[in-house]
Amino acid sequence: MKNEERDLRLEMLNSLLTTPHRQLELVAETHQLIIEIDPLFYGHLAAWYQKNGDVRDHKEVFMGNLLTSPLTEHRDAGFMMLQEFPPYQVSRVVDFMKQHRNKVPRSARTAVTRYLRHREKNPQFFDRAALRNRKAMKHLYATLHVKPGDRANAILFKEKPPEDSLAFMVKQLAKAETPGDQAALIVEHNIPYTIAIGTVKQLTPTVLVALINSMSPQEIINNLNSLQKRGALEHPEVKALVDEKLEAAQKSDRVSAYKARVAADSASFDAETVAKLEKVTDEQVKKRGKITVPTGLLIDKSGSMEKAIEIGKRLAALVSGITEADLFVYAFDKMPYEIKAKGTELSDWERAFEHIKAGGSTSCGCAVEAMRRQKKLVEQFILVTDEGDNSTPYFAETYTSYCRDLAVMPNVVIVRVGAYASDYVESQLKEKRAPVETFTFKGDYYSLPNLVPLLSRPSRLELLMEIMETPLPVRKDK
Repeated sequence: MKNEERDLRLEMLNSLLTTPHRQLELVAETHQLIIEIDPLFYGHLAAWYQKNGDVRDHKEVFMGNLLTSPLTEHRDAGFMMLQEFPPYQVSRVVDFMKQHRNKVPRSARTAVTRYLRHREKNPQFFDRAALRNRKAMKHLYATLHVKPGDRANAILFKEKPPEDSLAFMVKQLAKAETPGDQAALIVEHNIPYTIAIGTVKQLTPTVLVALINSMSPQEIINNLNSLQKRGALEHPEVKALVDEKLEAAQKSDRVSAYKARVAADSASFDAETVAKLEKVTDEQVKKRGKITVPTGLLIDKSGSMEKAIEIGKRLAALVSGITEADLFVYAFDKMPYEIKAKGTELSDWERAFEHIKAGGSTSCGCAVEAMRRQKKLVEQFILVTDEGDNSTPYFAETYTSYCRDLAVMPNVVIVRVGAYASDYVESQLKEKRAPVETFTFKGDYYSLPNLVPLLSRPSRLELLMEIMETPLPVRKDK
């Protein structure tokens, strides 16, 4: 039973690498399994992931399961953590409970009511939530039959916002005649970019400066492509403000670790802007932990492994930026290709991988054999592959020789990729009782930083202990 529970815990950690694109049902089954088998671990994992995770789908499923759990400790923790969510996520949690749990318990209704009343008490807080998440806020009141306060009713349902409300000021923004008047309204009332952009008549540098000053570092990253299309980066003063926000994003605790990398990939920014976005990613990833043991990153470049190569580049950039020990990077088909970059940025690794193309048969052990002969000692292998190990030297056999000759037993983390992947290497290693875990990569690249906690701990046991030591939030009003 203990082995079964351990495997389920690792399966849960594996699923945290996926990003199911607003399809919660794709992760709900694994969540349900672990909460039934090990509810104590599940509660602590939810609290740990709330602090350390990036994938919103998982946070929402955690919340829906905690709020509908038969355990009082779970419901109370969900009650408290829900208060930190933005309205659109609270709305999705409610829908998840209805659709997948077939209930919204009284305590969950109370949690949402508390959430709405807390915002109603602060007009500025409520106005901003209602403006950014109008549809979600209306849905929460309506679907749970929560009677809105007078201000909420006027803004959300009667379409008659009070004159001191942010919604009213947006109407005034639409009526403003000059860019100066528009900029003054944006600055005075901190009108969000996504709202103002559809209202202002002309995006002059004056208006752009006002908009950018009102944006958080994360909002700058999320909307950088939009800003570029509107010419914001062509004005020196505006560009300087954007650069300041990107520098602030490096230290912010409210910036997604890989969103900056996604932004850099999604548009043709100048080299300076791309470098700043990569720096944001690097600094945010460093907060997840540091790799302190020598590591070998082995990337399958055999036929049809284009995705493995792309993931390998990104993992090389991610790992090289946070490692304090030796890092050896190899691509392989039937022979190994050692890869060295002149820096730690993704652009450095892209140049290093420039001539690595997918093709040929697969020997997952050839890079390990090269490292054995050269006595390159590591305590951790990261193997990016579909596990189609069809040529000698085979990974499991070479791994055994490596361990014997270098007097070490490295952990093996398999990042499994490809539509037709097998479990061949994993099963061969398990037969030899080697320490191996496999994480099936199905998600977007911006979920890769979730690997950092798994790679930066000396063992999976230490990570599991860290999760179990994460306290569950406690309701103080009971």
